[in-house]
Amino acid sequence: MGTRPLLNRRLAGMGTTIFAEMSALATATGSINLGQGFPDTDGPASVAQAAADAVLNGRGNQYPPGPGIPELRTAIAEHQQRFYGLSYDPDTEVLVTAGATEAIAAAMFALLEPGDEVIAFEPFYDSYAACIAMAGATRVPLTLRPPSFRPDLDALRAAITPRTRLLLLNTPHNPTGMVLTPEELATIAELACEHDLLVVTDEVYEHLVFHTGHHPIAALPGMRERTVSISSAGKTFSFTGWKVGWVTAAPELVAAVRTAKQYLTYVSAGPFQYAVAEALRLPDSYFADFRADLLRKRDLLADGLSSAGFQVFEPAGTYFITTDITPLGEKDGIEFCRSLPARCGVVAIPNAVFYDDTEAGRSLVRFTFCKQEAVLNEAVERLSKLRAR
Repeated sequence: MGTRPLLNRRLAGMGTTIFAEMSALATATGSINLGQGFPDTDGPASVAQAAADAVLNGRGNQYPPGPGIPELRTAIAEHQQRFYGLSYDPDTEVLVTAGATEAIAAAMFALLEPGDEVIAFEPFYDSYAACIAMAGATRVPLTLRPPSFRPDLDALRAAITPRTRLLLLNTPHNPTGMVLTPEELATIAELACEHDLLVVTDEVYEHLVFHTGHHPIAALPGMRERTVSISSAGKTFSFTGWKVGWVTAAPELVAAVRTAKQYLTYVSAGPFQYAVAEALRLPDSYFADFRADLLRKRDLLADGLSSAGFQVFEPAGTYFITTDITPLGEKDGIEFCRSLPARCGVVAIPNAVFYDDTEAGRSLVRFTFCKQEAVLNEAVERLSKLRAR
């Protein structure tokens, strides 16, 4: 095969994801997996039944329409209007994707040219770096630092150059749990308008903002026509394996993203699309109860981690908690996470893998609390052994 590396150089260093590595370690050691963010219980039975009915009734078993089934596109538009007062045309301004991951990839491939710069909050979800790289663009990290992980908006302004094409936002933010305030969003929107930038915003945790509510940047003046808003069903309805996501944006932006998307999966998740359409129309009580349940679990795990000796940075959203292991006498989060299963039977994720500046996240470790309370209690009990040692 010669001496040329087989992997495209743009993906150098992006082998097996940390999620796959740590989940495999959890399985091999019988540890409690508080690393990868997937629930250990399914979502509403009525939604699961809707998916089963669709399969048995032959709805979606063959290729669905490329943009998504009309029922789901309509439900997504209704959701945006119901929760945020945003009006989107289901036929021209909504696109169904294979999860938010594909939506992000399609947006990067469609909207970026080689040499373009993308500013993104660091730490960033790992697919961001890969998608920007595959598009031939350059990522420009804006580092969020503890304890508040708030963005430095002066640094953002300074990072914008003539090559900047796009701002990639994530709020609520994974892995830190930071939620952008209306004031921060307003400043970011002003910068986007001033410099004629596109904005792609990952809002998959939109229904997991614990106290302040979610504020889409697309609702701000001048932003609707330049913003690609992305979300998905997996986090809100606890069906992460279905991989049903969506894009809402102005027609020309949706058309661009759809052009790239059709050569990735073309279509996906036919029967599940019917079920997600029903899920999006669940009563307000579902969304309130979902948020309250995760808030209880957040506090349970946060208290346990604090008692075990971690420095805990309380998240305002998502279902992740970032901690600092320095008070435990540890320095390297990657080494810590690889040894944690053997030490106490728990798996976590090192935040350093989400940074270009790995030193900025070296001692930070992320835990998820989207598990049953009994599982979290057992994990807390196991983690208490760290302080004892």
